[in-house]
Formats: sequence, C-alpha cells, structure tokens
Amino acid sequence: MFGQLMRWLLGQRLETSRLAEEKLNVFWGMPILASDAISSVAYAAEEILYVLIPAVGLLSYLWLPRVAGVIILLLVILTLSYRQTVEAYPGGGGAYIVAKDNLKPVYGLIAGASLSVDYVLTVAVSISAGTAAITSALPALYEQRVVISVVIIALLTLGNLRGIRESSRIFSLPTYTFILALVILIGVGTARYMSGDYTVIAAETPMEALPELTFGTGAVTLFLLLRAFSSGCAAVTGVEAISNAVPNFKEPASHNAKITYFLLALAVMITFGGSAFLAKIYQVVPNPQQTVIAQIATAVFGHGFMFYFIQATTAVILAMAANTAFAGFPTLFSVIAQDGYAPRQLALRGHRLNFSNGIIVLAILASILVIVFQGDTHLLIPLYAVGVFTSFTLSQTGMLVRWFRLKGKGWRHKAVINGIGAVMSLVTVVIIGVTKFQHGAWIVLVVIPIIVMLMFRIKRHYESVAKQLDVPEDVLPKVNLWYQFEHHVILPIDSLNAMTLKALRYAQGICPNVVAFHVEITRGGADKLKRKWAQLDTDIPLVVKFSPDREIVKTLTSYIQSEEHASRPEDMITVLLPQFFVSHWWEAALHNNTSLFIANSMFHKRNVVVSVVPFYLEDLPTRREIQNKTVKELRLKLGLTAAELAFAINGNREKIMEIDHLKLKDVPEPIKSKLLPLLEDVKAS
Repeated sequence: MFGQLMRWLLGQRLETSRLAEEKLNVFWGMPILASDAISSVAYAAEEILYVLIPAVGLLSYLWLPRVAGVIILLLVILTLSYRQTVEAYPGGGGAYIVAKDNLKPVYGLIAGASLSVDYVLTVAVSISAGTAAITSALPALYEQRVVISVVIIALLTLGNLRGIRESSRIFSLPTYTFILALVILIGVGTARYMSGDYTVIAAETPMEALPELTFGTGAVTLFLLLRAFSSGCAAVTGVEAISNAVPNFKEPASHNAKITYFLLALAVMITFGGSAFLAKIYQVVPNPQQTVIAQIATAVFGHGFMFYFIQATTAVILAMAANTAFAGFPTLFSVIAQDGYAPRQLALRGHRLNFSNGIIVLAILASILVIVFQGDTHLLIPLYAVGVFTSFTLSQTGMLVRWFRLKGKGWRHKAVINGIGAVMSLVTVVIIGVTKFQHGAWIVLVVIPIIVMLMFRIKRHYESVAKQLDVPEDVLPKVNLWYQFEHHVILPIDSLNAMTLKALRYAQGICPNVVAFHVEITRGGADKLKRKWAQLDTDIPLVVKFSPDREIVKTLTSYIQSEEHASRPEDMITVLLPQFFVSHWWEAALHNNTSLFIANSMFHKRNVVVSVVPFYLEDLPTRREIQNKTVKELRLKLGLTAAELAFAINGNREKIMEIDHLKLKDVPEPIKSKLLPLLEDVKAS
C-alpha cells in the first residue's frame, strides 16, 4: 500500500541510467535556479523603504534609486565572478568547493554552513513573502498566513520529490510569467508617469499612517543608508545557486550555466531597477497589510484584472523562489556528504534520481522557521543575507587565490574581477553584520559556527568508523576464517505454539547448545507453559525467570551475562527471535512486538547475534468464503488425499470423488454435516 502511494505521489522509480534525461537546458534551468534572485525583486525595494521612511520620510524616495543602483552594480560584479567559478568548477558545489580547494577545508565548511542557512531562510522568506502577496489581495486570509505558508512548502516538497525535470516543468513557467507581469507593470507605470497621468501614493495616505518626516544627523543618515543597502541586498541572494547546481545542466554544463547567469543578471536589473523607479515616482508607503508591488499595481491598474494577475504571479514566483533552494541545498549537501562532513544519506539519490533526503530536510527546517517567526518576512530578512554574503566572500577570495596560484591564460583580468567581488562581498557582509546585528543577524553568526563544529564532528566519526573497519591488504592473506568458538542459541518464548515450534526446529539445526527462555511476570503465570513443555519430545531446557517489575529485556540481558548461562566471554550467542507477520500493516499495531524491543537492545551487546525466524499469518476465511470453496480446494489446503478425507469421516473414496468438484454449500446431506467440522478448520489460501 505504501509503495502504491509513493508511485501515485512521486511517479515510477527511475533507473540510474536515466540520470542524463533529468538534466536541464537553459530555458528550463534559468527559472529553477534563478527564481530566488528574480523573486527578491518583489520585496527588495520594500525592505529599503522600511528602513528609510521612518527616519527620513520623503527623502527616502531620493535615496531609493541610488541604493538600488549600488545593489545592481554588486549584482553585476557577482555575476561576472560566478561565471568564472562555474567554468573552473563544473562539478558544482560552488563556494564550498572553491573555498575548500583554494583556502582550507574549514573555510569550505564555513561557506557550506553559510549557504545551508541561506537556503533554509530562502524557503522561509520566499514562502512568507508569497503568502503576504496572497493576503494583500485577500485580507481575510491574513490570520491563516502560517498555515498557508506551511502548506505551500509541503506542495513544493512534493513537486521537487517528483524529480528535477518534472519539477522544472511545474515551476518554470510562473517565473517567466512574473517577469512578463513586472515588465508590463514597469512599462505602463512609466508611460503613465511620463504622460502625467499618475497618482502619488504618499500624498493620498492619511497623515497618521505616515512616519514623521524628520532628518537625522549625517552619521545617522549614513548608518541608515548602510542599513537600507543591507536590506536591499536580498535582491542578489540566490546568485550562488547556479554555481552549486552546475551538474543539473545538460552538457556543456558550464557553458549553459554561464548563459543562465547572464539571463539572471539581465532579468534582475530590469525588474528590480524598474520596481525601485516606480516606488520612487509613485512614492509608495510600505505597510504590513499591502506590499509595495501591490500598491504600485493598484496605482497603475486599479483593482482590475491586471492587479490580481500581478498579485497572483508575485505570490507564485515568491513560492517558486524557494525552488532555487530545493535545487541548490540538496546538491550542495550531496557534495559535502561525499566528503564526509554531512550524513551520507544526503549523498544518495532517491526515487526520482534527486537528492530526496536533502529536499525533505530543507522542507522541515524551513517549516520550523516559518512557524517560529509566524511567517513575518520583516523578522526573517535580517537573518537572511549574512550567510549568503559570507559564502560570496569566501568564494571570490578562493577564486582570487586560484588565479594567483595557477596563473593560466588571462589570469590577471580574472583575478581583478574576483578581487573586486571579494572586496565588495566582504564590505557588504560587514555592513549587514553591523547594521542588522541587534535585529537578528547575531542568530546566524552563532548558528554558522555550530554547524561547522557539527560537520567536523561528523567527519571525525566517519574517520573513526573507517579506521576500525579497515583491513589492510597485506593482512588479508593472514586472516584465519576458521577461528573456533563455542556457539550458543537462546530462544525467548512467550508460549508454546506453531511459531515457537518452527523456531525450535531451526535452532536445533544450527547449534546443539539451545536454551528456551521465558520471563514470568506473575507468580504461576508460566505453569501452563511448563506443563505443555513437559509433553514436548525434546531435550532443550526451558529456563523460566521471574521479573517482579515486568522487565523482559532486562531479565534476558541479565541471564545472558550471568554465570548460570553456559557461555563464556569469548563465545558467540545467537538470540533467536520468533516473530509473526500479519497480513495487513495496521494489524501490527494490535500486538506487543516484544521481539523488536529485544532485538534493539541486543544490538548493543558484544558477541551477541540477533536472528529473526519469520512466521507469516494469513486471514482466516469467513464461513461464507469456506462454503463457496470446492471440497477439493479445502482438502488440498489441509494436505489430504480423497482417501484420507474419506477415512476421516468414515466414508468411502468413491463418494468423495463424486463431490470433489462441488462447492461445500452444494454438498448433499448427510455427508455435508460430516465434512463441515473438518473442512471449516482450514486457512484461507
């Protein structure tokens, strides 16, 4: 049943040989891997205004395009830098691989930890912002924003679990639709401004809704500009995703990734620059109930079709932006896991040839963040950019060191590009860390070192395991596989039944030293078992131990370790567990399954082997089902010949052969009454 559900939700399992078919071309890859950066346009200008307006009022609209211009310049530098990264490292891994390869492993882990934090925040921020777009159009849903966000994350998770190619078909078109919607908004909004047919939003906003129009001192204004810049840097987050997921592209992967970077930069420059320009000329006043994009759309189109179209595409692209993280996070951690710094399960491809474990981990962490911060983007944004710009800095610095080390063709101008990128990224991360420290950035600065320490701990564990398991090749010829030891079998039983008898037969077949063990939890509770055991033709001893506190596992462990048991410390003991398996999954919950608890506890004992003897139970047929079976079907199920069945009912073989093909309900009396007690005892086939 579970397998059928998986196939229905995720599709048929794909063979490994079909991995090449799951890769992306530029058209499908750009919206999947660039949707994070493109979607940031929906709230980047808003975040800048949220910082500026409460302090400097209408002067904010003077500084907004200037701050946006600096951010666009930063985007161009980072795009050029990362185009060089994907050319040098076509295997993916981005900042992690670059820093580990050219600096030190610890810097690679810092970059990896920073990116992992950024990816989780990308999902949380994007989904929360998408939900905000929905509640802007439908205010009645505002109180349900957390539930809506978690549901969207679940749907995105399901879509990504269906595979890389299929998720690209699902999530790519909304990205292009959003770009088209914003281009139309920017074009029409600019045309109305140039014709003079536009309304200044701030002028029509009630005074009590506007912040006090004051001007701070020069130092405060500079600090505010730096804070505004750090908030607006959300527009360039997600740039690194393409470099992390280069292997997801079709060959030539590096070339396709470089083209995608060019298209990404072009799309963000147009949409972010245009939306910042419209926010300036329409003098938008941000408020929690309606986003800046929604206000601009209202001013340009009113509450007609285009308003709802823009809100719908914005909500979808913000949700789809999280898809960048769903593409980048699993790929990044697959590389880290291959190096032994993350659980190896994250390096395994799943049902649809994607890194499904990484997808699920990302969804869980992002959902927790959304719940903790109640889906408020303004609380999440301060945490957002610290990690990504830390990885930017380490990546650009690593590439700079690489060019100076290799000194290949054209290395000087490449070094200049990466050098500028490193300096700008470092300055940005310092600005973000300082200006947003008390607003929540300190959380990320604490979390990243913790993640790095965990990665080192995981690496030490894997190294320890490998060291203990390794057998050098020069030792193999000297290994004695015929090492002699005494073997003992302990068979825990609750009662004497068909399952127990099967286990006893198996135990005697593998070892002569067999002991049946029973824990008595009430005085006299084992009397029936002892009486039945005495009737059994066997020399296997039955050991009964009383446990006043009903501790079955503890009592068994104590017996194994006691001198009463015949084993010595160097001997091997097999704990043989009879376990029945029911026909339906839900029936397992109706039984104690004590053997599973015993097995789990025995795994930690040295020189103890746990083995399970399965006993499969079938559904007994109803009286009606038996009545509709033929006499032949029923007697064969009992293992009887026609002569043996005749003997059992004191009849003759010829009579049985006459009715053998009849259903039991059609057998005439009086022979039917003689057959019923015998044949109704059969199990269902």
